[in-house]
Amino acid sequence: MTPKRPEGAGAIPETVESPALSSPDPANLYAALDLGTNSCRMLIAQPQGSQFVVVDSFSKSVQLGAGLERSGRLSRSSIYRTIQALRVCQQKLKRHRVKRMRLVATEACRRASNGSEFMARVRRETGLQLDIIEPQEEAQLAVVSCAPLVSRNTDQLLVVDIGGGSTELVWIDLTDVPPAERPKSIMRMHNGFHAASRERPAARVVDWISVPLGVATLRDQFNDVEDDSARFALMSWFFEENLAEFAPYKDEPPREGFQIVGTSGTVTTVAASHLGLKRYDRNKVDGLRMTSDEIDKVIRNYLALGPAGRRRDPRIGMDRQALIMSGAAILQALLRCWPTDRLSVADRGLREGMLYAQMSEDGVLTDGDA
Repeated sequence: MTPKRPEGAGAIPETVESPALSSPDPANLYAALDLGTNSCRMLIAQPQGSQFVVVDSFSKSVQLGAGLERSGRLSRSSIYRTIQALRVCQQKLKRHRVKRMRLVATEACRRASNGSEFMARVRRETGLQLDIIEPQEEAQLAVVSCAPLVSRNTDQLLVVDIGGGSTELVWIDLTDVPPAERPKSIMRMHNGFHAASRERPAARVVDWISVPLGVATLRDQFNDVEDDSARFALMSWFFEENLAEFAPYKDEPPREGFQIVGTSGTVTTVAASHLGLKRYDRNKVDGLRMTSDEIDKVIRNYLALGPAGRRRDPRIGMDRQALIMSGAAILQALLRCWPTDRLSVADRGLREGMLYAQMSEDGVLTDGDA
């Protein structure tokens, strides 16, 4: 069920503007745009069987949340960069004549005192109508996007979405769902975490949390700490402190039948570093399972490299190097909290979740009536 992408389209740190490889019927096209604290990303896709094929994509680091932690507002320069990126998205949507779309903004726009004013300006200058979604819907969409990576042997699932401004964690109990139905039961959660199903056994959300700390906001909290290792340790400790009220954290779950799926640029970058990739390859990263020891080894190497070395590392990239250690601090804290030996890597997120949700609502996905 992994969505197929044309060569060159995918989650990589720098700007992505993949050309359309064909001219499909606009009536079959769907679009999903995710405007986060750090990045603006969009996919245009068409359904194919139980998955979808990406027709076009866009990804750019706009740093919308730069300075937000200090001022509480979106800055003039951040707004300018973001609107320029959104104009490119609008041109792609117009070129493909896409009618069915979902365009959302997340934590930066939720927190900024001028978030609504910014949305109005986006609408006025680009013609795009973006919705500022609540943390629960953000978590819900992240869960749906990861459904194809859920093992049939998974009884307890933790989905972690490390964003720029927040981190969503969702704990799901699958013990009442027959093994063959478990990935599909996750897909059906596009209707909501507590949407009841009389026809099929349902996945049950034990607890979920949205921590207002992501790679950008956590970095900003500790910008004044000069020592690299000390800053990393403080960030990891501080994030763990913010998980204290997450119910599953209080009672240690069993290791057997337990799976963590992580979705974020941090997780995919760590995976690329572990594999030693000279050029990012989504097919090798998406679905990869890494052990906690392998992840720790990558993080120790990042610390040994130091800021200058990380800037030169091609697997990290210039856009990611300023954020990779705050993301690694979050990842390390999570692996300390939950007793698992492995993490499933997901190169997917809100965009894929929105596409699956739209296509499921329209009944255009086959084999599984998600």
